[in-house]
Amino acid sequence: MAVAPPENGTPPDPAHPRNGFDRFFEISARGSTLSREVRGGLATFFTMAYIVVLNPLILGGAVDGDGKTLPIPALAAATALVAGLMTILMGVVGRFPLALAAGLGVNALVAYEIAPEMTWADAMGLVVIEGVIIAVLVLTGLRTAVFRSVPTQLKTAIGVGIGLFLTIIGLVDAGFVRRVPDAANTTVPVGLGIGGKLVSWPLLVFVVGLLITLVLVVRRVKGAILIGILASTVLAVIVEAVGNIGPSFVDGKPNPKGWALNVPELPKTIVDLPDLSLLGKFNVLDSWGRAGWVVVLMFIFTLLITDFFDTMGTMVAVGQEGGLLDEKGTPPKAKEILLVDSIAAAAGGAASTSSNTSYIESAAGVAEGARTGVANLVTGVLFLLAMFLAPLVVVVPFEAASTALVVVGFLMMTAVRTIDWSDYEIAIPAFLTIVLMPFTYSISNGIGAGLITFVVVKVARGKAREVHPLLYGVAALFVLYFLRGPIESVVL
Repeated sequence: MAVAPPENGTPPDPAHPRNGFDRFFEISARGSTLSREVRGGLATFFTMAYIVVLNPLILGGAVDGDGKTLPIPALAAATALVAGLMTILMGVVGRFPLALAAGLGVNALVAYEIAPEMTWADAMGLVVIEGVIIAVLVLTGLRTAVFRSVPTQLKTAIGVGIGLFLTIIGLVDAGFVRRVPDAANTTVPVGLGIGGKLVSWPLLVFVVGLLITLVLVVRRVKGAILIGILASTVLAVIVEAVGNIGPSFVDGKPNPKGWALNVPELPKTIVDLPDLSLLGKFNVLDSWGRAGWVVVLMFIFTLLITDFFDTMGTMVAVGQEGGLLDEKGTPPKAKEILLVDSIAAAAGGAASTSSNTSYIESAAGVAEGARTGVANLVTGVLFLLAMFLAPLVVVVPFEAASTALVVVGFLMMTAVRTIDWSDYEIAIPAFLTIVLMPFTYSISNGIGAGLITFVVVKVARGKAREVHPLLYGVAALFVLYFLRGPIESVVL
């Protein structure tokens, strides 16, 4: 386990915790300090606070089978509430610096594939069912056993792949990398900025903020990532005040030179009472009769696979970045971490915010020094405050927060050196795991491709006995996962 460098020349003493709080959270034992944990918690919150705005836009922009929509203010409040409570629970039970919130990708699946086949209450009921199933898998030890069965170097590849995934998320969210408008008629699907040029003020904010953060990291300034986010936000507020740039969509029309999501303006009001009317609005029975059991089972399977392996990859990546993994690539209290994550999935459905899951943006907090659940207490409390301070939260634009994701992506990428690239039996699965995460925008796709290839290569080399028995089952499930399109077309 890596120990963080000392602050102010006084390293923490693992053998002598300062008090009961220190002993419970193992702050000194993990080589951290309270100031690092607070700093890490702040960095994590700022890099993932966008979900309070984005999740309501995704869920609130879709209609269910009855043509009904969910109210955006209530979605925002519920998103912040569940994220806050589950992040704190992870900090206290898992004691691991891993924050949780409504899962991107899963929320789109719920909004645009599941809800149109039933009511919103039914769709959220399926999310609750999926969360309960994962919890059972954790309590029976199966989920932890699957995690431990993955080879150590493949776990390293998962962390590296997530680092690249984080990087492209940051670049795309900031608008630095964009989809080419006529991508169907060209061999180049993405390009730099707008038409291959950096010609907007928001892009300038991102570039300047990224350079500031990189310089601070190189100079090993404490709080480099957090300082970078705050400095970028201040610059963004000034730029917006002077240039009046506005959002990326104005009156339904695209404004390519606008801010990607949040317009960095000082709010007119700071406090706003939350609307918690969506809590408990779920139904676990009606969907089976309305959509049919085959459809429901396919939806639950897709949710299950996505949540199951996204969290595994995220846990590895965050632990790897913080030096918190043992020699087998397993973090401390792995079972507790996975249990809280499964509870969060069910809680998200119960609050109508979609499945809540572990956030890879937590790596930004780890890069700032977070090593324990104390950072989660900070992040969680900030999410709870965001229910009341939503106008203040949206001041930080994508262009400012994304600088952290790119820097953390670099830090996570450095672990690639520990993979034995001369051994093709591990190198090929590792390569596919790494590249398919950013190129398919999915952690699960990368893990699935890597595990399937690992099994196939080992069997082809006559080394089938070297593969853990559980991995054969996991590989088979991933084959079904990748073939779910053809399967659905046949059975539905």
